[in-house]
Amino acid sequence: MVPRSVVLPHLRVSSTSKALRSSYVCRRLVSTQQKPVETSQRPAKSSWLTRKVESSPVAKTAFLGLAKVLGYGSPKQVAGMRAFSMYEQLCAVKPDEDREFWQNACYLPPTFQSWFTITNLHLWLLTVRLRALPAPHGKHYHQALVDHFFLDVEDRIRAVLQPPSTPAAPYTTPSSFYANPTPKKPSRAPDRIVTRQLKIFKEQWAGMGISFDLGLVRGDAEFAAAVWRNLLGARGASGIDYAGEVPFRRAVNLVGGAVVNVEKVDWEAEARRDDASGVSDFPPSEVDRYLTYPELMRDVVGYCRRELKRLESVSDEDIMSGDWTKMKFGRVREV
Repeated sequence: MVPRSVVLPHLRVSSTSKALRSSYVCRRLVSTQQKPVETSQRPAKSSWLTRKVESSPVAKTAFLGLAKVLGYGSPKQVAGMRAFSMYEQLCAVKPDEDREFWQNACYLPPTFQSWFTITNLHLWLLTVRLRALPAPHGKHYHQALVDHFFLDVEDRIRAVLQPPSTPAAPYTTPSSFYANPTPKKPSRAPDRIVTRQLKIFKEQWAGMGISFDLGLVRGDAEFAAAVWRNLLGARGASGIDYAGEVPFRRAVNLVGGAVVNVEKVDWEAEARRDDASGVSDFPPSEVDRYLTYPELMRDVVGYCRRELKRLESVSDEDIMSGDWTKMKFGRVREV
């Protein structure tokens, strides 16, 4: 759900994302092609290159120098590896860990869009802390985290639009928050559809980040409004329909930029079109659900500020050493 604040029409994807994708492909190939090693087997002999490097100090120095030139062991590469663990263990798992709150209290449908929105919230919480790391580490960790997020999103989009006959392991961890369709026969969605969906999600990511940054500095009222627009679907934006005069209505938050020409959109017709997102204004029989919204917005804003305060107490050394356990998020409504 794109906020009504200004969004970025053109987003830059860093050059490291290609390297991260290559690393991911290599991990998949290794995991699918490697055979289990029997305990009775002898350990494999070192390669010629390994023996040569270990036997010659000159060759070892030259090899390590070449590795340094290629970026192995650099702060940027280390940040990429550690940011992957942060994203996988801290962000990608949150929709499933707090599913009861998001689906039952916030009335979010069990869709990939809802999964993306909740994961994006926790990505933003983490990037607020990572941006405070000393230069250049803050930039490296922030960019690597976003890259991993969109590599995962692209992988999941393809699984939804073109589900394989044999389910493949995702980029990170599987989720039961939403269900992938069961294919009747192998299919492949056109790349232009995947690319368009990625543009939409990138603008949603940018829009949420801008509106939440603004809410963080302006106060809880602005923050709660950002939560209502981004997480609660801006339900009731056109008023509450007690009489049931409108069979279906939803908030229209179309993306701009290179995705949709908003000048050509019939807003009234678009608001009454079911986009299959599962998020729309409540019908007359369920309007009492709006009464829970002030409490929901208060709880989510309080959760964000509480988690940001906790992340602030985690030292830069703990973050850059890869100890992500100290950064693990709690639940929105603590027992």
